[in-house]
Amino acid sequence: MNWQDLRRSGNVDDRRGMSGGGKVAVGGIGVIIVVVIGLLTGQDPSAILNTIQNNQSSEQQVQTRPEGPRPDDKTADMVSAILGSTEDVWTEIYKENGSTYKLPTLQIFENSSQSACGGASSAMGPFYCPADQQVYIDLEFCDELRDKFNAPGDFAVAYVVAHEVGHHVQNLMGITDKLQQQRQRLSEEDYNKLSVKLELQADFLAGVWANHAEKMSNILQPGDLEAALTAANAIGDDKLQKESQGYVVPDAFTHGTSKQRMYWFKKGFDTGDLNQGKFDDIQ
Repeated sequence: MNWQDLRRSGNVDDRRGMSGGGKVAVGGIGVIIVVVIGLLTGQDPSAILNTIQNNQSSEQQVQTRPEGPRPDDKTADMVSAILGSTEDVWTEIYKENGSTYKLPTLQIFENSSQSACGGASSAMGPFYCPADQQVYIDLEFCDELRDKFNAPGDFAVAYVVAHEVGHHVQNLMGITDKLQQQRQRLSEEDYNKLSVKLELQADFLAGVWANHAEKMSNILQPGDLEAALTAANAIGDDKLQKESQGYVVPDAFTHGTSKQRMYWFKKGFDTGDLNQGKFDDIQ
């Protein structure tokens, strides 16, 4: 991926070297995010919740970031460049539609942090919190993409960041609020179906970003699209469930199958047209 010449975002909150501290309160929308986002890591959401609760601390601990370069500085720089690209693309798309894009913030943390949706843990994987309009990522996940999910390459990371920014776009569109309003009126199985549509549309929006970013900045190198599709395939619900528990439970899907995730990212990339991925049309 040609990211070196991209503009770096000024909306990155780099908290590497600092502990999240504080008492972790995972409730309400925080629980929903763990359930919806947690499967990204291939773990049972209840196990993630237990880990967060067991490791919570009652007193805040802040560590001073050591001076000098860090091994993950290049990855942090790349993430900032990717976020800058999403800002440029979505600002232009919103402008073309006569509106203004509100920029999200991306927080880079280590091990744990705090979000307006509750505690943020590296075990949750990257996620977006609509309450504070921030994307959260522990850069170790970038290593997991390569080593655990067999999805190497910078563009695999770009796909994940663009997916989370896609959730921000959904939030700005009012889609997230509409889903939350239905949460109490639906069974878990029916709400899971809406969660799948939400995730697949975020994949589509990531593809839309890639389409426009390529036209604006020529970001793609040979193999990049395949890297993103490999990442999408690796984090499908069916694949993760099969690997973690040995069998698949479709009613428990919250993100969509590998095939669905690849399809919607590819459709966004091929068309670059928001009208091709309306929420009601996602399936």
